[in-house]
Amino acid sequence: MRKLVAATLLTLLTGQLLAAEPPTLRIGYQKSSVSMVLAREHHLFEQALPGTQVRWTEFLGGPPLIEALNAGSLDIGNIGDIPPIFAQAAGIDVQYIGVEPNDGRTEAILLPKASTVQSVADLKGKRVALLKGSSAHNLFLKSLLRAGLQWKDVNVVYLSPSDGRAAFEQGKVDAWVVWDPYYSAAVVDGSARVLGDGQGLNPAGSFFIASGPFAKQHPQAIAAILKTFAQAQRLSLDQHDESVALMAKTLGLPPAVVESYFRHRSPTPSRPLDAVDIANQQRTADLFFANGLIPKKVDVQQIVFKAP
Repeated sequence: MRKLVAATLLTLLTGQLLAAEPPTLRIGYQKSSVSMVLAREHHLFEQALPGTQVRWTEFLGGPPLIEALNAGSLDIGNIGDIPPIFAQAAGIDVQYIGVEPNDGRTEAILLPKASTVQSVADLKGKRVALLKGSSAHNLFLKSLLRAGLQWKDVNVVYLSPSDGRAAFEQGKVDAWVVWDPYYSAAVVDGSARVLGDGQGLNPAGSFFIASGPFAKQHPQAIAAILKTFAQAQRLSLDQHDESVALMAKTLGLPPAVVESYFRHRSPTPSRPLDAVDIANQQRTADLFFANGLIPKKVDVQQIVFKAP
């Protein structure tokens, strides 16, 4: 009997240890995510989870990162506010594990320098480029509604950031909605001016998400993962100049562009979601459903990770 109890306890303990430190952590990141890049470059996860092998995969936006999570090739990632809403509406098993708040300054509606457009209302009937299912999608919808327009009033062209920049520079679109560092790069080099950003539109911020299976199998690791991202964010504030130089090298962009990006970021620490975050995200999800941009209503609360 004692041997059976001992074996049971050992099995439980082993299971807890495996849950706390996954043998492999597969992270999806975008170069635009400062916390992700700094965590990678400073090997923070290797320090936080010494028994874990860390693998990084770069993505150009949130939608393809969601696809990789759904395919089972990623465990965690960092994305804007809209990709997890689209994922939930599509029945993809993801969970919100944390949020990096912002005040809307990291994305903007851009115009060519010579554009005669003076307000969002002037975009009626115009061609506007953005990435479908991204935070830019949210910024533009809310901006249109605030200006008294509807989604159907504008000719939206869904393009990736790189294709959007090309179309913008070639005069094939009248405006481009995008996030940093693409936003700062276009403004700093003089090819664009800002029509408006996300300030005052109640942005939710960007989110850290995990695949449903990973969150269920390794719930004890989530706290360490979030703590590591918070540590990386702190580095960007405490070691500002070094972080700008490192990001400039990683992004292949002039330091002035990265400096602009850093000025747009919020110093608010990343953390688990609270009731306000969930309510903001729910309002956004409801707004997208009401405007026919997602196929069904979603309950954001249902996919928020609950710590054991």
